[in-house]
Amino acid sequence: MTVYLQTAARAGVEAPMTEAERAARIELAAAYRIFDMLGWTEMIFNHITVRVPGPEVRFLINPFGLHYREVKASNLVLVDTEGSAVRETKWPVNRAGFVIHSAIHGAISDAHCVMHTHTTTGVAVASLKEGLSPNNFYGAMLVGQVAYHEFEGITVEPGEKERLVKSIGRKPAVILRNHGLLAWGPSVSQAFVMLWTLQRACDVQIAAASAGSVNPIRPEVFPQTVREGGPAEKRTCDDVFAAMQRLVDARDPSYRD
Repeated sequence: MTVYLQTAARAGVEAPMTEAERAARIELAAAYRIFDMLGWTEMIFNHITVRVPGPEVRFLINPFGLHYREVKASNLVLVDTEGSAVRETKWPVNRAGFVIHSAIHGAISDAHCVMHTHTTTGVAVASLKEGLSPNNFYGAMLVGQVAYHEFEGITVEPGEKERLVKSIGRKPAVILRNHGLLAWGPSVSQAFVMLWTLQRACDVQIAAASAGSVNPIRPEVFPQTVREGGPAEKRTCDDVFAAMQRLVDARDPSYRD
């Protein structure tokens, strides 16, 4: 199984770190620690990526081999859309993570941040023929906003990129069939709140299904639910992420290093 993407830096390329990149590194490292705090981890697998501001498509990704609890601003790897590291790094990058995230960052201009998980209930719902149910508080908020992409095996083939992007369209919540969950957004906080909502919908769906017969929500209620509870405004998303980051800071602020 080819899981490593070699990340030798391109010869002769100098890329001094900007203040914008430094800020992006701290924010992304915080996201990894938040995921760890929430239990959204898969040993050393899965990824959160952030595009670094600039004319070229370059994004930060976790070094393959570290647990989310070990990710810091300084050890994140900056890569381009070809998979080359922009600076020297001792860490490789996971090939499947690169294929998924480079496809989205490269094709969707608003995809500043991309998050992907393999949580138990997320994979469970992704494996259900009917997919995500709208018949709970969180699922109802996501009506019309969830894309589905069929499972094609381990996502390491470049040819899948175009099909993945086509499946996603402009929908910010994505269920990778038989695989897991994904969300993207114009900021880290907006991607996080979208993924959190999708994850909560899956948690409740699986819990309710095991408890008994589910009470359906009347279809005419969905438009109001999406309008009032759908994608939160950026200020709200920022406040949510800041609150979670404060919890991480209280536990272990080393991600800022």
